[in-house]
Amino acid sequence: MNFDFTEEQNMLRETVRSFVDKEIVPYIREWDRSGGFPREIFDKLRELGLMGVCIPEKYGGSGMDYNSLAIVCEELERGDTAFRTAVSVHSGLNSLTLLQWGTEEQKQKYLVPQAKGEKIGAFGLTEPAAGSDVASIQTTAKKEGEYYILNGQKTWISLCDIADYFIVFAYTDKTKKYHGMSAFIVERTWEGFSSKAIKGKLGIRSGNTGELFFENMKIPKENLLGEEGEGFKIAMSALDNGRFTVAAGAVGQIMACLEASVKYCHERETFGEPIGKHQLVQQMIANMEAGLQMSRLLVYKAGELKNQGKRNTRETSLAKWQACDFANKAADDAVQIHGAYGYSDEYPVERFLRNSKAPVIYEGTREIHTIMQAEYVLGYRKDKPLNKMLPAWEGNNELNIK
Repeated sequence: MNFDFTEEQNMLRETVRSFVDKEIVPYIREWDRSGGFPREIFDKLRELGLMGVCIPEKYGGSGMDYNSLAIVCEELERGDTAFRTAVSVHSGLNSLTLLQWGTEEQKQKYLVPQAKGEKIGAFGLTEPAAGSDVASIQTTAKKEGEYYILNGQKTWISLCDIADYFIVFAYTDKTKKYHGMSAFIVERTWEGFSSKAIKGKLGIRSGNTGELFFENMKIPKENLLGEEGEGFKIAMSALDNGRFTVAAGAVGQIMACLEASVKYCHERETFGEPIGKHQLVQQMIANMEAGLQMSRLLVYKAGELKNQGKRNTRETSLAKWQACDFANKAADDAVQIHGAYGYSDEYPVERFLRNSKAPVIYEGTREIHTIMQAEYVLGYRKDKPLNKMLPAWEGNNELNIK
């Protein structure tokens, strides 16, 4: 087992870190205060070749492996969760799902422009009364001739006002429950679509999150993703990718908490010595370091399974659960280390704490992942290979980092 990063991966990390330090860190406090998402960030990510990180080059992507995607998510969340979230949704939930389940025609029409960064993709599963209980969605798609008529509402959708294309889940036959759910590729410009941002969020304030509304929207039958009734399987496979990017982002947040806390430990003195000399402060620093290293190992284990084209639901669930919990604890400790200053946005750690709560909830709550892991161990849950798996990473001689 090789734990070394390749030269290309190290170069990728340096590139994204430099981008974050130049384009995000100096401005994030004001963006967080105003609650505005800087749309131009996507243009800059596109210039770096980061909008299709592990999408094959033949579909307009950069052809990197999945652990390279993890590196990108780590470094983006080190700047702010909103920007990792944008890449998670666009690449993890949408583009990789199109790669896995789309027809060749769908890939050429939707995946290629997304991988190139010319269009933005998002994902519509959660509803006001359906979060962890996916089967409770109320959105319906009724087939009429050459179209499906979509009606319903989605909520807590990242990039709701920004994305060009959405993968949306709806019942085509509600009597079949999980087996009656289907997935569709939806375009923002179609008649019957509207969106509305959610204001007043605890964290990820510079991210665009909100609701989608569909009123008698006509979806061409060729925009059905997969087959009728495969929607639940498609959603779960998409979450394997989304959760992977969330876990990787949590590693970046732990990293940010640790960097800020170490810096403050060397600056602040109490009782005649730097606070880093106090053992209880050292304990918090040590716990952050332990959480960082354990989380990273879990993430890269899941990434290697993805590289091999193997089912990784169990490993990705564990990585997401543990990394997000470690990040939440690291942020809490970072505020404690900063004392009263940690309660002010003069320092970034209060934002880290606010941001760290959402990933513990979305894409599978802490409780959902706890149950999943227990059921795997007890033998109640076993994963079968999907009929459509993401292809194993074939590797490139040179990563396309611009």
